[in-house]
Amino acid sequence: ALSPFAATRRIGHPYQNRTPPKRKKPRTSFSRVQICELEKRFHRQKYLASAERATLAKALKMTDAQVKTWFQNRRTKWRRQTAEEREAERQQANRLMLHLQQEAFQKSLSQPLPQDPLCMHNSSLYALQNLQPWAEDNKVTSVSGVASVV
Repeated sequence: ALSPFAATRRIGHPYQNRTPPKRKKPRTSFSRVQICELEKRFHRQKYLASAERATLAKALKMTDAQVKTWFQNRRTKWRRQTAEEREAERQQANRLMLHLQQEAFQKSLSQPLPQDPLCMHNSSLYALQNLQPWAEDNKVTSVSGVASVV
């Protein structure tokens, strides 16, 4: 006997009873003339007002939705390309800056350090001023408490 409170039990997944999804429309192929005109317009203008879009669609024998979608996709491609170009420029600038820094560092190694008057009268400061830890042949030695660079 069935109870009046018993719920009917479903079998299977709840979405199975839905109507099947519509098939996707096949990809639209545009002619070279259409693409050329769209590209020319995009070069001048990245966004179209609805009236401009409708006029362009009519002139190219396309639907309004096709022109709208084409411009959306083209803007996405344009953003990606400009982002890649900006990144390449940034990396090139970084390489140039690193090269200039290395050049400046090499130049500073070959030029003698200017003598600080305070250091000339204090032997410890004089030794520290002339100490170049990156130069292999410089060794600091201490003779009777006075440091000198050899």
